[in-house]
Amino acid sequence: MEPLASKIRPKSLQEFVGQEHLVGEGKPLNVAILQKHLFSFILWGPPGSGKTTLARIYAKSLDAKLYELSAVSSGKADIKKIVTEEVGDSPKVLFLDEIHRFNKAQQDFLLPYVESGELTLIGATTENPSFEVISPLLSRCRVFVLNELSLAEMAKVIKQTKMKLGKKASDWLCAMANGDARQAILMLENTKELYGKITVETLKDTLQAKFLRYDKKGDEHYNTISAFIKSMRASQKDAALYYLARMIDAGEDPKFIARRMVIFASEDIGLAHPTALVVANAVFRAVEVIGLPECAINLAHGVAYLCDCKKDRSAYEAYSRAVGDVKEYGNLPVPLKLRNASTKLMEELEYGKGYENYTEESMLPEELKGKKYFKKV
Repeated sequence: MEPLASKIRPKSLQEFVGQEHLVGEGKPLNVAILQKHLFSFILWGPPGSGKTTLARIYAKSLDAKLYELSAVSSGKADIKKIVTEEVGDSPKVLFLDEIHRFNKAQQDFLLPYVESGELTLIGATTENPSFEVISPLLSRCRVFVLNELSLAEMAKVIKQTKMKLGKKASDWLCAMANGDARQAILMLENTKELYGKITVETLKDTLQAKFLRYDKKGDEHYNTISAFIKSMRASQKDAALYYLARMIDAGEDPKFIARRMVIFASEDIGLAHPTALVVANAVFRAVEVIGLPECAINLAHGVAYLCDCKKDRSAYEAYSRAVGDVKEYGNLPVPLKLRNASTKLMEELEYGKGYENYTEESMLPEELKGKKYFKKV
């Protein structure tokens, strides 16, 4: 039986919900689809944000032959088969889900076909492509960043299912799904099948009854890494090691885990123990060099160490406050005395005039004088 998410999948941009910065009028993917512009690109965004749907709409607009592969279960032979298949004058579009799971050799094999135009590549990933896609391939693709759906957008998706549920149930489901349209639709479908009636209570019962499996591109992926980080934040080694073991056993990419540990070392430990970043980086390097299964020992070592470190989020929180002012005030003029006087004209304009080393005078722009972002714990 065809899943509900597949049945109601949008067939055109008119039916598509979300990602207005990409598909709204005059925006890049909207223009590419309307003008039938053939080019390779990567869609980077969270689960259920519309990556597969956009790839299909794009390929359909080109009257292209669309091939869909998952990098987890595909390899060079699958690509070779696609390249050699005769399809007449239709362009060949390859949608490669989880492109970050292709290793360097596989990406190198794919590169010449993308470079020559034999294949138009649409990669989909939940991971930063800068880290996981080789530079030559990345340079031949545009990268489009997708956002998780807003509550209002989630409500539109739920309405498209044509299922009967009240506003309270809809609001609860929108919040629970955390921007993942696929998860929301699956919850509706399962609740309807199990209980017939969709209410907040039956949705909660369905969530509790759901068989918890680790889906590397679904909600359990994010739930488990969240539990892992929060356990380290609370300095609970047993819990952190349990979630680590759960991820490794499920086949999670160890580099994904190590990368989150590097972020954690600065975000949550920070100035309380600056060498935590050194240790986290060493763990990441060990994971790269050693690989599974042995690198799990390096990860466990790092996790135990990070759990034991004192925590200090002051640097991270100060940066977040500074970002808030950047967004609110834009590019405020840099004080003249802080500007680099690299030419005679700049000197005449008093660039750098009055600057003193080690001064206690605020170096912030005039509009922000006296602002204190950093608050030592």
